Amino acid sequence: MVYAGQLDCYERCNDVLARFLDIEVSATQVYLVTDCYGKLAEKEVNISRSLAPINKEEVLYAEVDGSMLLTREAGWKEVKVGRMFASSSCIDPNGKSSWIRHSQYVAHLGSSSTFIKQMEHLIESYGTLGKRLVFICDGGTWIKNWIEDAFPEAVSILDYYHACEHLHQFANTIFNNEDKLKKWTEQQKELLLQGKVKKVIANIKKQDSKSKAAETLINYYATNAYRMNYHEYKNIGAGIIIGSGAIESAHRTLVQKRMKQSGQRWSKNGAQNMLNLRVLTMNQQWDKIINLIKIAA
Repeated sequence: MVYAGQLDCYERCNDVLARFLDIEVSATQVYLVTDCYGKLAEKEVNISRSLAPINKEEVLYAEVDGSMLLTREAGWKEVKVGRMFASSSCIDPNGKSSWIRHSQYVAHLGSSSTFIKQMEHLIESYGTLGKRLVFICDGGTWIKNWIEDAFPEAVSILDYYHACEHLHQFANTIFNNEDKLKKWTEQQKELLLQGKVKKVIANIKKQDSKSKAAETLINYYATNAYRMNYHEYKNIGAGIIIGSGAIESAHRTLVQKRMKQSGQRWSKNGAQNMLNLRVLTMNQQWDKIINLIKIAA
């Protein structure tokens, strides 16, 4: 019941259980049992690594982002999501169709303090990694400040695709001609890949130096310039990943697939209970739930 409950909406779980086990269970009963063990799982989630140790030739990637969830008490609230994986788990990291064998996930609804403690606990369990710890995140201030404070020797990268997304948003306010827009943005994106952030800022000012959109983009690039050395990242070893596709995928598989179905609204406690179960499932640590059930029995 618990596994079915974290996998799909409760109304469909009774049908699954009936087909596989020939047992009739109401949606309410599935909810009660699932929520109960989701709460108990809070003391088990992210207390231990699910990944193997990182060897000297590997890099540990850590990606962090927020995903919005609809709650009953406060409307849309942010779920802070983290994903960690080793470079050796990446298939074709330089290609467009890369795939990750094994990851560890963290998810917390609420303040950043609890989320940060869980992330730090797991990252520090690998020992001192220095520049072999690579963060790929957007421009979120709290994320950037946390990385600088807790892991000052780590490599902190501004997600290249977020940088390009902001560029496109600005360009759409300047160019009416589609061909000119495409040509200009492609030129700036290539300059970003070459690490020429100052040149891109100068080109933005040539197009528009006074609008709010220009000011916002210039400040965004200037503030994050030290995290945009993409030419250096691509030349390290086999090339460090510069995009946050892994965390975008985590939003879909960890949170949205189960918790953003049509008409769903969650209590804050109920949402975190479900996130606990989803994290344990994705981390391949379902044995922790089995042990909780054995203890209860």
